[in-house]
Amino acid sequence: MESLFAEFGAAHKERDGYKLSKTLSPDISNDRLKAVFKSCNANDVRRFLKTGLERSCSDWERLEAEEVKTWVEIYFNYWRVAGELLAIQGSSAANGKAYQSSWGKIYDMWAELLQALTRGYNEYGLEAWTIPCLYVVSNHLRIFAIKADEERNQNTALGNSTELESFDDFDDPESQENQTLRDCCHRVNRVFNICLADRYVCTPSCFDSHPAIDYDCSAPLEESRKWGIYYIANLIFKIYFKLDSASLIKNIIKAISAGRGDMPELSRFPKSQQVTFNYFQGVLYFLEEDYVAAEKHLTEALNLCHKDAMRNKELILTYLIPCHLLTTHTLPSQKLLEPYPKLQKMFTPLSQCIKRGELHAFDLALQDGEEEFVKRRIYLTLERGRDIALRNLCRKVFLAGGFEESKDGAPPVRRSRIPVAEFAAAISLGSQEKIDNDEVECLLANMIYKNLMKGYISRAASIVVLSKTGAFPGTGV
Repeated sequence: MESLFAEFGAAHKERDGYKLSKTLSPDISNDRLKAVFKSCNANDVRRFLKTGLERSCSDWERLEAEEVKTWVEIYFNYWRVAGELLAIQGSSAANGKAYQSSWGKIYDMWAELLQALTRGYNEYGLEAWTIPCLYVVSNHLRIFAIKADEERNQNTALGNSTELESFDDFDDPESQENQTLRDCCHRVNRVFNICLADRYVCTPSCFDSHPAIDYDCSAPLEESRKWGIYYIANLIFKIYFKLDSASLIKNIIKAISAGRGDMPELSRFPKSQQVTFNYFQGVLYFLEEDYVAAEKHLTEALNLCHKDAMRNKELILTYLIPCHLLTTHTLPSQKLLEPYPKLQKMFTPLSQCIKRGELHAFDLALQDGEEEFVKRRIYLTLERGRDIALRNLCRKVFLAGGFEESKDGAPPVRRSRIPVAEFAAAISLGSQEKIDNDEVECLLANMIYKNLMKGYISRAASIVVLSKTGAFPGTGV
């Protein structure tokens, strides 16, 4: 515990929020957890913490009584969680007695820690430099919530659950699968609102008469809690996707847009937060089938992504490649896919089929990867790639038609009047299904509508009249 006090004091002296947040991270070794938990007993822990925290800063400043009280409550809950983590990991608990814990209990205690921390901002007015503590505590609340849900679902499946079931559980059993994560979502949303609706006055004169939470004006930008908005928003996005409620992201984006006039630009935040925010925005637009907007945000995320963050780049490209396929009709190159074996496995077979215009092979490749495509929510988008494969097949028919006879030494012009029967034969061969001319005309009309072909269909003559220049836009033909 003495090392924790020393780190707390050093963080306060340097006003380093990231260093301070490390003292609240439960992701530490068992030895350190034991050192924290066994440094004092339950009856004396608050007094012990108060003395240690005051002493840690005594050489350069005197902490106000309310601030000390706030941090004592925060670290008291941290101390409780340390004991539960030791118990769940099989280490000795209090007094060496056998003790069983659960992730549900740890989640509840960590939620109390977050509540004590948010109370510190609402009632005492913790300074903005401590915001990284909100990051760490909120993120681990999400992690503990996921573990608690997994534990409860496993116990329920084994018939070991001790929880009372409500009548609603029988009507909708799936609603209970992520019960703890839903509670976590509500709590983290409150943290987001604390950052978004910062009404503190953070000027030197106000600190002299602290607290100043009743003043009706916003904090100066450099000392505002609004610097925590995008990190917490990104955390909420992760929770929404885990809950399969991606559409709720729009509420967060609207709230940020509404308050954009008195908050920092996204470009002033760390690049990691910019990448994550653009990624989730891009995925949201992707799911809403606004592929132009999705491409914009995903491209921005990819350009800002660290060159060594291969996993993040892979996630971005998972959605950006299908976007490019539909917006620009371009396929990923082997050079692009080479560093990503998973993406190679997913997209190379489809890309080859699209490029060659092999409809039946495309259907088989889509079927082979169906489970992975559905899991990543890209199946329906990739399915539209069949139109590009059909375009390339029709282009082959156009090229195979050769040239019309030139007149008076004019340069040769490709045959632009092609019988529907030729397209029908090619499509039937490519798809390995017999297709009649009416269905072929329907397919060709759809391609003309989508600007994949330029021309028109003459039903009377049963021919397709293609443009003599740019019959297949974007292909050089």
